[in-house]
Amino acid sequence: MDLVFIALPLALGLAVFALIAFVWAARSGQFDDLETPSRRLLLDDVPAKPKPEPEEAPADESDDSDPTD
Repeated sequence: MDLVFIALPLALGLAVFALIAFVWAARSGQFDDLETPSRRLLLDDVPAKPKPEPEEAPADESDDSDPTD
């Protein structure tokens, strides 16, 4: 019988805490949109911008290795 005097207030306190936590979460918007996060996985990501190709270095005008010499 002594266990009931400990377990009952403990259970009621836990239930009150759970109810307060639920009310706080509902008022702060935790349950506003339950569908979008699960469907976001199915959507394609925005494609990344392609990297610009590096420009080629200009040919050196004073090149002495001309094969036509």
